[in-house]
Amino acid sequence: MTHSALSLSHAQFFLSLGFMLLFLALELGLAWVLLYFKVRTFGSHATAWMGAYRFWVRLFALAFILSFAASMPVLIQFGSVWPGLMAQVGDVIGPMLAASMLSLFIFKSCFLGVMLFAQRMLSNLVHTLVVLMVALGVTVTAFWLVAMVAWMQVPTGVDVIEGHYVVLEWLDVLSTPALPWYAGLLFAGSLLTVAFFILGVTCAQTMQKPVTDQERLAFRSALFLGAAAWLALVFAVVGNGFMTAEHQPAKAAATAAYWESGSQPDLILVAAPSAMQDSVLGVLRWSHAGGRWLGRNDSGILMGLDQFSEAMPPVTLTFWSFRVAVLAGALMFFLLMWVWLRTRRYGLDPHSLSYRERQGMVVASVLGWIMLLGGAAYVLLGFLPYLVGNDIQAVQVQSTEPVFTVGLGLLFYSLVYVLCMIGFFQKLRHAVRFGVVPIARHRGRA
Repeated sequence: MTHSALSLSHAQFFLSLGFMLLFLALELGLAWVLLYFKVRTFGSHATAWMGAYRFWVRLFALAFILSFAASMPVLIQFGSVWPGLMAQVGDVIGPMLAASMLSLFIFKSCFLGVMLFAQRMLSNLVHTLVVLMVALGVTVTAFWLVAMVAWMQVPTGVDVIEGHYVVLEWLDVLSTPALPWYAGLLFAGSLLTVAFFILGVTCAQTMQKPVTDQERLAFRSALFLGAAAWLALVFAVVGNGFMTAEHQPAKAAATAAYWESGSQPDLILVAAPSAMQDSVLGVLRWSHAGGRWLGRNDSGILMGLDQFSEAMPPVTLTFWSFRVAVLAGALMFFLLMWVWLRTRRYGLDPHSLSYRERQGMVVASVLGWIMLLGGAAYVLLGFLPYLVGNDIQAVQVQSTEPVFTVGLGLLFYSLVYVLCMIGFFQKLRHAVRFGVVPIARHRGRA
């Protein structure tokens, strides 16, 4: 496989994984939001909380279908894009993939159908417990995927025998230092994404018709959820930064665009990394503030990119993907504060925002997706050229397919994902415009 084919393989796999991530985040965040809505139906404003649940459960079901469908190409591409990977690490990541799929099918078969179609057959308490089980099922499914990625980047609990990774202790495998921070990034990021999604959709609803109590309650809940998730996300980002400096010094150096080892670096905020010149162009920097985020060798000297010349990560992609994610997160924080200040005198009512302001929030509803894609690119592409630890590089396990075949596959997947995204937004637009419109009144329908 040529270098071009390898780059196209990276693009194809990240495209499929990124598309799955978008809807997995919606599914994961909405599962817990729906549980919160259901719990609140036991108190005051029960009818309004139930109305919020009935509206958002439709979008949860749509996100579940798309994330489940998007997971199939990701599984296929493990074998088609990296055919040699499973032969070496299949004993480790195979059981993790199996556990994730088993969790998915158990919660789908046992609880999801009951949650969506049997609400009228159950008491409110029993149905709430079912919603809880669905939320736990989605969380467990996502956990195993995060555990697999975390182990691949910081392998623990294994031994390598004749080129094959063999598990010594599963508890040690799941004790990889990357797991708690990657899990925190996904779960906090998903909740923040869902919070902005609810804010944007609710603002869109108020532009179509007078605001109702269920929309006010959803809007207020999203504001508080967004603030809490943002704080949790900051904690996870800081912890992940220290973990990266210790266990992935090459990625840390690429993130900081730190070329020459030893000197105390500045914290570079905005720049154009130039691999040809081993420098950065057009710098906006914070003097002598970057050392804490960099790895050190056994002598305590800061490690720059000059020590990883034989296996250097893609500096520009790593540098900018991290900053795109951080910029999106910072913008979400300022929007949360701005919306809270604008609506607090009116009981956090979305209708207190001007029409233009609500239009802005509708556009901002995709900021969570931008943040997630930037973060995923930083975590995954910043680890290249390696796929597992510092042992297995992508070039060692790549497919032998020619550039034309890989490019054709990339084009096909891109078209499918564009069509799926168009269909999703059309369904979302219909839900915003018409709300919950039952198409049948058979017993057992939600």
